[in-house]
Amino acid sequence: MTVPRHVGIIMDGNGRWARHRGLPRVEGHRRGARVAEDVIYWARDLGIEYLTLFTFSTENWARPRREIEFLFEMLKRRITEKKEELVSEGVKVVFAGRLEDLPEDLYNACIDLMEATKENRRITVISALNYGGRSEILDAVRRIIKEKLEHVDEEIFRRFLYVPDLPDLDLIIRTSGEYRLSNFMLWHSAYAELLIIDKYWPEFTKEDLIFAIEEYSRRERRFGKVQA
Repeated sequence: MTVPRHVGIIMDGNGRWARHRGLPRVEGHRRGARVAEDVIYWARDLGIEYLTLFTFSTENWARPRREIEFLFEMLKRRITEKKEELVSEGVKVVFAGRLEDLPEDLYNACIDLMEATKENRRITVISALNYGGRSEILDAVRRIIKEKLEHVDEEIFRRFLYVPDLPDLDLIIRTSGEYRLSNFMLWHSAYAELLIIDKYWPEFTKEDLIFAIEEYSRRERRFGKVQA
């Protein structure tokens, strides 16, 4: 089985999972957060080096204010509670996005976790938080203009992305049966394989992740070249 080096997951369907069970949307987010924590260790144990989780998009600000406040408070609490465990388990955590627009207490928790885990090497987890693919590219262009660079190639451009040393995505998994990228990792997804799982994120299991990797192994990645 060929294990992808970098896997991205669009964790979709928390609210619909809750609604179909007659539960508040926040219950879906609670359950989804637990699955997100589990998938880190599943990915690590399967040999995935980089895992990017779409945690909160720049478009999610359009949601009800109380839901956003709940999400941010839950995330801050889980970051604080899980910090020592993540350190001991060898998980390096990086947050990517417009972090400066987050509430100050959440921002500080993110910075603290990144600092605490920066030497870990067993797996690197990127939490795309207040993230948008177009925003990342636009922010990179703005920084390049500020630096007054005249000659820019892909290698130089990559240095101005949120996580400069992050390799391209090999596999993108999206739950809930939706067939779209939703502004996720547009620069890094150029040659990524896409796999749609027809179940909501709170229902995602280790077996689903293994299935996704097995499906990835069966695909021929040509990167624009002619089949041999």
